[in-house]
Amino acid sequence: MLKRISIYWWCQIAGWTTFAAINLFFALTFGKVDPLYFPSLFLTTLSGISITHIMRWNIHRINVLQKTLGKQILYLSIFTILFAIFLGLTSETIDSFIQYHPERLKKYTQIERIFLSSFSSLWLLLVWNMFYYIYHFVERNRRQQLDTLRLEAMVKSLELKTIKAHINPHFIFNSLNSIRALVDENPARARTAITELSNILRSSMQTEKVETVSLQQELSIVKDYLALEQIRFEDRLRIEFQISEPTLSQPIPPMMLQTLVENAIKHGVSKEINGGFVRIKSSFVDNAHQVIVQNSGSICDKVHQNENGFGIKSTTDRLNLLYSGQASFEIANVPNEQVVQCTIIMPIQS
Repeated sequence: MLKRISIYWWCQIAGWTTFAAINLFFALTFGKVDPLYFPSLFLTTLSGISITHIMRWNIHRINVLQKTLGKQILYLSIFTILFAIFLGLTSETIDSFIQYHPERLKKYTQIERIFLSSFSSLWLLLVWNMFYYIYHFVERNRRQQLDTLRLEAMVKSLELKTIKAHINPHFIFNSLNSIRALVDENPARARTAITELSNILRSSMQTEKVETVSLQQELSIVKDYLALEQIRFEDRLRIEFQISEPTLSQPIPPMMLQTLVENAIKHGVSKEINGGFVRIKSSFVDNAHQVIVQNSGSICDKVHQNENGFGIKSTTDRLNLLYSGQASFEIANVPNEQVVQCTIIMPIQS
């Protein structure tokens, strides 16, 4: 039964019990205690537990701890003042109800007693919010460290699968065959193609060494890949880029865009008799970085799950771990069009 009580409630019980014990100690040590003091202290302690719980509920409801540091301080200060007044009013109401009138406060008016009670509550709730904020700050850092460790573990455990996913053997064989055909026909283009293939292989082998690269770096690899595929498809492959220049410096997981483009050609363009297109978009939308890859064709959920399940899952996992659940990945048919669209949404990094 006790195991079901959360850390929060244990802290609430321990904190307010300590508050009651300290007040009781000083009351018994430094003066004669009115019998009504005990129910007053007990009811005030229960009110404190209830009021701080309501304050915590409001902190969660408007996501105070997810805001910037300045806004966190502002909201917590406002809550501390408002709920201190609430606790002061409650405490005075309890004393009036049970007709407990401490001798030291009889010289003050009711308004003055409420002010003094609220002022005392202000320091109490200030300490409460300070401990609450420190706990969540430490817990958030701990979760971030765990996410980093999970990401590193995932990269290491899936290293071979990741390399296989990024370097399709058929693509390498096709590229080498295309380059061989160009050796006599167009030696200069053959040399360029060898450089493009080398860039792709080098980038893929370095994937596990970094968590993110700039979109500009990723696009350079994608362009090398598409240039090689265009040798094979010629006019059957049409390529479009719609890149907003400010997004070029945004970080993205390495080789993720290249993998999506490779899937677009393998499962889309290559299956179309007349070929098709690959369109890559990057822009800022609703305070987020949106990357879209579109291609000719359509997907069947069952087929897509069987053929690309690992790719989709690894992409989703990488985004979740890198951006702590603030990024998303979706692949779907565009309504009323023979177009497949992959959409990645990531938080903007300054």
